[in-house]
Amino acid sequence: MTLDRRTPITLGEGDFILIPAAHDFAMSSIVPADQELDTPPLELGPGEFRLGIAHGPHDVRLIVGHCVFGSPDAALLVSLLPELIHVHGARRLASLVELVRDESREQRPARDIVLQKMLEVLLIEAIRSHEVKPASKGLLRGLADQRLAAALRGMHRAPNQAWTVALLAQEAALSRSAFFARFTDAMGIAPMKYLLTWRMALAKNLLRNDCRIAEVAQRVGYSSASAFSVAFSRHVGMAPVHYARE
Repeated sequence: MTLDRRTPITLGEGDFILIPAAHDFAMSSIVPADQELDTPPLELGPGEFRLGIAHGPHDVRLIVGHCVFGSPDAALLVSLLPELIHVHGARRLASLVELVRDESREQRPARDIVLQKMLEVLLIEAIRSHEVKPASKGLLRGLADQRLAAALRGMHRAPNQAWTVALLAQEAALSRSAFFARFTDAMGIAPMKYLLTWRMALAKNLLRNDCRIAEVAQRVGYSSASAFSVAFSRHVGMAPVHYARE
């Protein structure tokens, strides 16, 4: 597999690939085909297709799917994940994939609900199984750092607290300057910028669920509805009342 013209990745049996954003990628065989196989996909069953020669043993079998974040802040979530997650030799993940494949092929009662939950677990397990590399910035790297994880958990747990860089540094048991540099380097975003983005993501969700603007302001850490409205309008590009209507 080649992602955005990078060095190709060789995949083996049981490997799992997750591409959080829709980057350009291509799949190809290691050994080139003897002939051009410009044939349309052959549908073998619901959601099952064969490419290339229509008969005979297959060379490779792939299970392909996609996830969609049900949030207007999907861009924030995707930006904090690695561009590529490649998991090799993870037995738990391979077992989950087999269960998903088995469930998708059968018409058992509550099939759709079971598949939805299994895919959620599959996504989480893929992220947990991924080895975070020092060069990859994002939420996984931040949570892998025990000091930064303490500060991140504080922001997530209490977004309405009057956080400052100094207070977050205390949570991480670091000096203010060391925390700021370490957080920015690991996450790819400054601490207060991350906090603002997190608060606005929560605010959007609350507004979609018909919460009053004053209540939303209080729950995401603003002393007044007017202060929240100014911050929200600047960040989102429209006033909270207009966002709630739309």
